[in-house]
Amino acid sequence: MSLIKKFASVGSATMASRVLGFVREALIAAALGAGPVTDAFYAAFRFPNLFRRLLAEGAFNTAFIPLFSKEIEGGGLKAAQKFAEDVLAVLVPLLLALTGLAMLFMPFLVSTIVAPGFSDTPEKFDLTVVMTRIMFPYLFCMSLVAMLSGILNSMRKFFLAALVPVLLNDILIAVLAIAIFGEFDPNVTGLWLAWGVFISGFAQLAILAVAVRRHGFGMRLRRPRLTPAVKRLVILMGPALLTGGILQINLLVGQIIASQQDKAISFLNFADRINQLPLGVIGIAVGVVLLPELSRALKAGDMADAQHLQNRSMEFALGLTVPAAVGLMVMPAAIVSLLFERGAFTAEDTQMTAITLAAFASGLPAYVLIKVFQPGFFAREDMKTPMWFSLVTVVANIGISIAFFPVLGHVAIALATSISAWLNVLLLGSTLWRRDYFRPSPATLRRIVMILLASVAMGLATWGLQALLEPVIMEGALVLRILAVCAVIAVAAVVYFGLVIATGAMDRKQLAGLMRRRRAGA
Repeated sequence: MSLIKKFASVGSATMASRVLGFVREALIAAALGAGPVTDAFYAAFRFPNLFRRLLAEGAFNTAFIPLFSKEIEGGGLKAAQKFAEDVLAVLVPLLLALTGLAMLFMPFLVSTIVAPGFSDTPEKFDLTVVMTRIMFPYLFCMSLVAMLSGILNSMRKFFLAALVPVLLNDILIAVLAIAIFGEFDPNVTGLWLAWGVFISGFAQLAILAVAVRRHGFGMRLRRPRLTPAVKRLVILMGPALLTGGILQINLLVGQIIASQQDKAISFLNFADRINQLPLGVIGIAVGVVLLPELSRALKAGDMADAQHLQNRSMEFALGLTVPAAVGLMVMPAAIVSLLFERGAFTAEDTQMTAITLAAFASGLPAYVLIKVFQPGFFAREDMKTPMWFSLVTVVANIGISIAFFPVLGHVAIALATSISAWLNVLLLGSTLWRRDYFRPSPATLRRIVMILLASVAMGLATWGLQALLEPVIMEGALVLRILAVCAVIAVAAVVYFGLVIATGAMDRKQLAGLMRRRRAGA
């Protein structure tokens, strides 16, 4: 299977999760609006989610996948299985201890880290504490899910690991549908959502445990021992803890600052949900596929293949994220209004969320380029260099957020996140170039220039057509608004893909292969 087809396999599974995520957010907007229960739920959910992405998807997977991939390449499945069992034996008791301590000290954590601004509103603060305690065991499940996903990805089984997050959205959508139909109190709905997160974690863990066993990789729980391989994993996890979770650290800092402004957390989350669609589909696909593939290429000493992997990953990432970023910056209000403006979500909420979305979208290509550049360090077991760059960008994010929050409000937080992401890209890319780890080929550089020009042309066409259809897009009946927005997006897609195909910015053969694969799958 080609690299682009592997990206498409992961991307299609992630797309299903993201689309259902939109449905979930639309139902939350209709049931709860941008109010205190929504603020409490998002603040509570972000805390275990932060640990999940820092420890599980961030530090753990970043360190585990290169080591596990090299065990497969060098010692075969038996050596890889022994390494995985040793890691599991240490991971489980550590996660149980962390979960227990966090639940015990949750009031302190909420008042100092999760949402300090909620302390002035006792009801919101108490609800956030209860929700976070219910949802925190989700971290335990997701850490083990990350390990099982890393095993499957290293064995080049990408699809199921990317698909299981759909369960979270399925369960929460069912909860919200029951709550809306039954006209439940918002506080009750919020608690039901928290229990839905709890249940979804164990459901995802059970499915992947069965999948790994069916692929002939059963694992036993042994007595914990710090073997040399486990010690190496812990050493690599230290710097990766900061590096892998840089975006989540920035978002948490933003949440702490935003808790001082009414409804700000809700606006940031609704905007980020839209921004996460292209970021998740493309960024996750690149991150999931590139790291194990690059690790195996470097272990085999195939430097030409390593360069090819990063060139194609950069082309794929920019070829889809640059036009997505332009589209989200040109027509944010139309998208937010269509997705969320109903029920308790007002026109004023739409405008506030739309400005935030445009600020987030300005950093969209940077977020994905980080996923392209960081594996160049991680696959070489260099975790410290990206760590220092992450520290620089965290400081920049905090400084910009604090400096501009009095003027721009919550929009400053989204803008600071984007600027810090571009700073991270600059540091990572220049270092890879200087060390001769990766230098884009002339063909890749030419394709990037063509992608940028095609995106500008697409943006102009989108702006003009949106202005022409604005009365229908913003004030028409729902069916007409859907048709108008879809028409603008369709024209934008024709303009962009027509130009990149005509100029050779995207490989015609790869696109044709993907289309044939998609039709065959359908």
